[in-house]
Amino acid sequence: MDLTDPTRAVTPTLDGTVLAVLAAAGRPLTVGQVASEAARGSEIGIRRSLARLVDQGTVRATLMGRNQVHELNREHVAAQVAVLLAGLRVELWERFRAELRSWKVAPLYAAVFGSAARGDGDVDSDIDLLVVHQVFPGERRPTTARGDLRAQVADAAGAVTLSAADRDADKRWEGQLAELHDRVARWTGNPLQIVDLSFYEWRHPPQEYQPLLSDVRRDGIELVKMRGLKIWPTTSPADG
Repeated sequence: MDLTDPTRAVTPTLDGTVLAVLAAAGRPLTVGQVASEAARGSEIGIRRSLARLVDQGTVRATLMGRNQVHELNREHVAAQVAVLLAGLRVELWERFRAELRSWKVAPLYAAVFGSAARGDGDVDSDIDLLVVHQVFPGERRPTTARGDLRAQVADAAGAVTLSAADRDADKRWEGQLAELHDRVARWTGNPLQIVDLSFYEWRHPPQEYQPLLSDVRRDGIELVKMRGLKIWPTTSPADG
C-alpha cells in the first residue's frame, strides 16, 4: 500500500490524487489550487484529469466569478472512496502518535519527514521518522557542545535525563524502535527508516545531519514534542 499517496492503492492515474485533494478540501478549488495541494502532476495534467472527472460525473465544475472551480460530487457512488482515501495519511499519523505516547521510554521529539510527509513518494518509498531520545544514564554532554551561556541554559532545561536506576533504558529504547519497525510494516507495507538522535546530537548536530534537519524543519509532520521543549528556529540548526 502506498501511504505517501494512498490513492494509488486504487488507481494508478492522477485522477485518484485529484479526487483525494478535493475530498480533503471540502470546498471548491481552482485548477491552480488543486495543483498546489496535489502530491504529483503538472498543472496541465491536473487540468486534464479534472476534465475527465467532470465528464465521469465524480467532480462538479462551476463558475465562481471569473474562475472555474471544482468540487467533489459527494452524491456520486464513488465519492465515499475518495473521502476514505483522503483520510488515510491522517489515520497513519494518529497511529504513530498513539504508539509513541505509549512508550515507557518516551521520546523528546518525533516527526515524519521526507516523501511520506510531502506526499510525493511511491509504493516503494520509505517512511522516514526522526526521533530524539532522552539522555540515558551515563550519557555525557559532548565537549563540542559547549556553546554560549544561553545555549548551555537551554541544554540544561531541555535535556531530560532518565533515572540512573533505569540502567536498561537504552535497551528498552532500542526494543521500542524495533517494534515500531514491525508495526509500520503491518500498517502500511512500506519500510520504516528511523533516524535516532540523542538530545545533544539534535541540539548540536554534526554537519552531516544538517540537510536532514532542514528537511524536517521544512516539511516535517510533528508527532510528539515533550512539553516545554523549545523547537529550533527556522533560520538556524536545531537549538533544543
